[in-house]
Amino acid sequence: MKVLLTSATPFEIAPTIAWLEKDFEKDDLSTFVKGDLVIQICVTGIGILATGWKLGAVFSQQKPDFAINVGIAGALDRNILLGNVVHITEEVLADLGVEDSQGRLIDLFELGFCDANIFPFRAGKLINQGAAVANFLPAAKAITLNKAQGAAMSIAKTREKYPEAQVESMEGGAFFYACLLAGLPFVEIRSISNYVEPRNREAWNIPLAIHNLNQVLQQMLTGLMVD
Repeated sequence: MKVLLTSATPFEIAPTIAWLEKDFEKDDLSTFVKGDLVIQICVTGIGILATGWKLGAVFSQQKPDFAINVGIAGALDRNILLGNVVHITEEVLADLGVEDSQGRLIDLFELGFCDANIFPFRAGKLINQGAAVANFLPAAKAITLNKAQGAAMSIAKTREKYPEAQVESMEGGAFFYACLLAGLPFVEIRSISNYVEPRNREAWNIPLAIHNLNQVLQQMLTGLMVD
């Protein structure tokens, strides 16, 4: 099985890269092999634009058997504890559209520019119906934005617009979109480093989130070897 492992930054998956370098054979600068499992590392860069371009470039040259996107994220849902790792089952592009005079988003579907049920969208959402490999994790619904929210007013408007959203990232929606259009099985897992609230870096716990994320990721990759 050939697995594409994607992350926005190298530091989010640094513990897993160290694990791969120790336990796998290194085929080239970004590819690790153990038995029938081939893992290719793909650092996309931060945000929707960088992620979409990088995945498009990769998929134009090759089609892996499975793709995994991992990273830290913010939680809108306070029931998700800092350091918890979740499996993202659906994504919404939460800042794609126009802003009205009150600062509310009118998305492309409401504007009539896109059909909310034309593939890869379902009711305006990007949904992953597969990825049983991550079913041992709690499922969560996510939104993707071009900016991490840090002001009370914008957070309140996002909560009003997307009341079901539990997690926020800057790349997940682009990953879903690319994989769905490529017809590629995929999974997105996120570890919570902070709550989505007025920006307060002192309340974040990035080390815990990265540690837990990589523990789960290595468990998942080990499971793929067994399968």
